[in-house]
Amino acid sequence: MLSDSYGRVATDLRVSLTDRCNLRCTYCMPAEGLEWLPKPELLTDDELLRLVRIGTTRLGIDEVRFTGGEPLLRRGLPGIVAGTTEHEPRPRTALTTNGIGLARMAPALAEAGLDRVNVSLDTLDPVVFEKLARRRRLDDVLEGMAAAAEAGLTPVKVNTVLMRDINDHEAPALLRFCIERGYELRFIEQMPLDAQHGWRRDNMITADEILQRLEAEFGLEAADADTRGSAPAELFHVRGANFPDGRTATVGVIGSVTRPFCGACDRVRLTADGQIRNCLFAREESDLRTPLREGATDDEIAQRWKAAVASKLPGHGINDPSFLQPARPMSAIGG
Repeated sequence: MLSDSYGRVATDLRVSLTDRCNLRCTYCMPAEGLEWLPKPELLTDDELLRLVRIGTTRLGIDEVRFTGGEPLLRRGLPGIVAGTTEHEPRPRTALTTNGIGLARMAPALAEAGLDRVNVSLDTLDPVVFEKLARRRRLDDVLEGMAAAAEAGLTPVKVNTVLMRDINDHEAPALLRFCIERGYELRFIEQMPLDAQHGWRRDNMITADEILQRLEAEFGLEAADADTRGSAPAELFHVRGANFPDGRTATVGVIGSVTRPFCGACDRVRLTADGQIRNCLFAREESDLRTPLREGATDDEIAQRWKAAVASKLPGHGINDPSFLQPARPMSAIGG
């Protein structure tokens, strides 16, 4: 198992397939973009699948989530998914995407064995979308979400970051939109992971504020905390509302900053260039690419991986006065 000194066991692997993205969201990267990783530094498909296989067959990983950058930009993505789902035991698989290109790719991803998707959607207003993402692609995102649901990549989960005085007034409308379509909405506190290092705590919409905005129009009832486990989202039932298939409608709030859940964290991250990260906010990484390319055996790589996770810190430290933002932005880490 991938266990640390605080008794946590990592079973959820987040795999970044690329640091590239076709949006320029203001809370992630500058308008001009970033300098992308050189291709020789990226894991090949075979290298990536070997590490995933070691994780799932030797180290207890039972869920694999593909992230980016934007993972739909990775050539051969369906093959990577298929190569992951053929492992025994078969891990659960998911994809976190901005949705651009998903309308075209959803059937192939479902056929490859992908279980479900998370799609980022911060607004239903085309003008606000362009302001946030610096691209006119809202229709593409909405079409991608519908195609994912049609292909059976369900439940489609929606990730939303509220920005003060930009889209924070849209919280009720976004929840209503998702309930009507059977999507499961998750609001996420903005985190200090932007490339520009422009995050400010006083600009962040907190979990409490999110709930206040929702409760102004909806009745919310906290779901049973005993069932949360290591899930990052606090779930709330929406009173009097059901999804089209009859399920009780829910909404989640991920308070990474004000309501940290580090004590139950079961995640470990593999970057597109083969580095193990124990936390989104880690300032240290453990290199698996070099030993992989130098001929290390599966056992040797597994031992390096176990040693990396064993050193995991007790928490992300955002609320500590000594906290320093990691050098890598979110686009180069993976969600």
